[in-house]
Amino acid sequence: MLSKQAQNALIGWESHGPRIIKASFKTKKEDILMNVIKCYATTNDYNEDVKEQFYDKLQSIVDKCPTKDLTILMGDLNAKVGMNNTGYEDIMGRHGLGEMNEN
Repeated sequence: MLSKQAQNALIGWESHGPRIIKASFKTKKEDILMNVIKCYATTNDYNEDVKEQFYDKLQSIVDKCPTKDLTILMGDLNAKVGMNNTGYEDIMGRHGLGEMNEN
C-alpha cells in the first residue's frame, strides 16, 4: 500500500525471493533515486550456508545501487544485541535482553 504521492514517485520494484524486496522512487533531485530495500533475515536456526546465501544476496543488491542514490536498508534482521556491549560501547548501550546472536 502506497500513498498517492509514493505511487506517483514509484519507478519500479524487484522481488529477490521471499525474503528481500527493493523499490525505487523518484526524488525531488532529478538525477537521484531513493532505493528502499526491505528484508527478513534467516534466523540462527538455519544452517550457515543458507544464512550466508541470504547475506550475500542482500549485499549484492545493495552493491548494485548507485552510490549517488539514497539507499535505505530496513527489515527484520533477527538480531539480538544482548546486554554485553564489550567492544561496542560507542554504538550500543547495555539495555538489550538475553545474549547477542550472530545475526
